[in-house]
Amino acid sequence: MGARREVVSAVTERYRSAKRAEKGRLLDELCATTGWHRKHAVRALRRREAVGPGEVEATRKRRRRYGATIKDALTALWEASDRVCGKRLKVMIPTLLPALEQHGRLQLGQSDRDRVLAISAATIDRLLVDVKIAASGGRRRRAGFYSAIRREVPIRTFNDWNSPVPGFCEVDMVAHGGTSVAGSFIQTLTMVDVATGWTECLPLLTREGSLVVEAINRAQSLFPWLLRGVDFDNDSAFMNDVVVPWCREQKLEVTRSRAYKKNDQAFVEQKNGAVVRRLMGYGRFDGVETAHMMGRLYAAARLYVNFFQPSFKLKEKRREGAKVIKRYHLPSTPYERALAHPKVTAAVKKRLRDQYRSLDPVALLAEIRAAQEELGNRVDRRAAQARGLQRASTSNAPATAADFAKTLGKTAKGGEPRATHRRSRRPYKTRVRMPSKLDPHVATIEGWLAAQPQLTALTIIGRLSEKYPEEFGTRQHSIVQRLLRKLRRKAPELVAQGPLDVATTAAPLPGGVDGSGYVGPDPTTAPLVEQAGKAIWRDRLIDIGSSSAMAPSR
Repeated sequence: MGARREVVSAVTERYRSAKRAEKGRLLDELCATTGWHRKHAVRALRRREAVGPGEVEATRKRRRRYGATIKDALTALWEASDRVCGKRLKVMIPTLLPALEQHGRLQLGQSDRDRVLAISAATIDRLLVDVKIAASGGRRRRAGFYSAIRREVPIRTFNDWNSPVPGFCEVDMVAHGGTSVAGSFIQTLTMVDVATGWTECLPLLTREGSLVVEAINRAQSLFPWLLRGVDFDNDSAFMNDVVVPWCREQKLEVTRSRAYKKNDQAFVEQKNGAVVRRLMGYGRFDGVETAHMMGRLYAAARLYVNFFQPSFKLKEKRREGAKVIKRYHLPSTPYERALAHPKVTAAVKKRLRDQYRSLDPVALLAEIRAAQEELGNRVDRRAAQARGLQRASTSNAPATAADFAKTLGKTAKGGEPRATHRRSRRPYKTRVRMPSKLDPHVATIEGWLAAQPQLTALTIIGRLSEKYPEEFGTRQHSIVQRLLRKLRRKAPELVAQGPLDVATTAAPLPGGVDGSGYVGPDPTTAPLVEQAGKAIWRDRLIDIGSSSAMAPSR
C-alpha cells in the first residue's frame, strides 16, 4: 500500500494539469501499475491533495460507527446469552434486548438501539475479542494455522480405495518419545503401499515439514514403482504450506483421513505396530547418531519385511446384525503381491526377482539384531550420554551371520528379549511403614488368638470397640483383617520352629484355625509304609522320627 500511495502522489499533479487525452493515458498507466479498477483510480486521484516531494499523505481513517456504548451493550448481551458465539448472539439479540430493557438491566437510546439490532455477527466477534480474552483468564484461543490448507485436502476413508494400482500410499508418523513428549525426539515416517503392502520406514530427527518432504523424496527412490498419491492424517507436520504444495508439484494426489478416525488409515496403522513397534519398542530415542543407527536398522528391515514376511490383507467385510464377518486373503509377502499384480510392469517384476535371489534372510535378520543391540544401548538415554563410553549393557551380538544362525532359538529359551525391548532396572524404593492404630493392641489381640484361634476380624473389632468406643468401629475392619492374616501366617512358623511335646500332638486345640469349629476325627488317609526308619504318607517320603515331619505344611 505504501508503494501505491507514492505512485498516486507522483501522478496527481500531472493528472490535474493534463488535458483529457493525457488524463486517459495516465489512468491507463496507473491501472497497469497498481492493478486497480479504472473508476477506483479516478476517485483516488481526485481526492488526493498535493503534498511536498518525499512526503506521503497519511491514510484516511474510517469513522467508527460503533462506540463504547455499543460495546458495553454487546458485552451485557453476550453475558446474558451465556457467552455464545457471534452468529448465535446475532439471532438472540431481537428477543434478548427487549427482555433486558423490560427489567431495567439495559437502557439504550433509539439510535444506539437501532445500531445494536443492525450489527452483524462478524462485527460482534470483532468488538468482543478483548472481552473474550479477559473472560478466559487472559488466554487467547489458538486458531488452527493449517486449517485452511487442511480444508483444501479432500478426505479419503478406508472404503474409498477401491483396489488402487501400486503407487498410492498411506503415510503416518510414529513417535519415539518414550513416556514423555517433552523436548525433541526421533520420529519414524511410515509409508505403506495400499495395493501390495510394501512398507518403507525412514527416521526423522524432528516433526518438520521440510524433513517430511526429504523423507518422501527418499522413499520415492526406494519403492519399486513410482508414487501416485499419498494419504496423510491431520497432523500439522503434513497439513502445512510446505508438504502439500510440494506433493502437488510432484503430481502426487494428496488426500487425508477424517479426524479421530484411525481406521481410515488401517493399512499404515497395521504396519506401525507390526513393523515399527516390533523393531523399535516404546523407548525414547534422540540424537543424530541414533537416527543413523535407525536408518541402518530400517535398511535391513525393509528387505526382510517386504520380501520374506507374509501379512494378511482384508478381502471382504460384511455385517449381519450386530456381528461383523471379515474374510482375508491368504497371507503373502508384498513381493508376491507385486509379482501377481497385473499393473506392475514386467521390468519391475524382473528387477524384484533378481533382488530376491540375492537376499539371505538369516543375514538380514542378523543385521537387524545387531542394529537393535546397538539401539538397546541408546534407548531412554540422552544424546550426550549415548556418545559417551559408558554403555547401558554390553553387546553380545554375533560377529557374522553364520555365528548368528547358531544362536537361533537359544535366546528365546533363555527368556532374553530384544535389545530395544529391554526395560531398564530402577532401584527399589524402600517404603516406610506408617503407624497403625492397632500397634498398642497387638499383644492383646495375640492373647485372644492364643486362647481362641477361631476368632474372626468382626469379633476382634467388637471387643476393641467395647473397650475403646472412640477409637474403633466398623471402619477399622480392613486393618484388623490384615493384622489377623499376618498373625496367622506366623503361627505355622512358630509351630515348626518350637519343640513338639506329647500334649500338643495328642490334644489339639478345639476348632480349626480358620474358625470352622470342627473337632471331629481326621479324614482317612493312605496307610503308612515304613522303609528303614522312614514312611510314605500321601505319596511323600518323610522321616518318622523327625519332629518337623509332623509340622503342618505351608
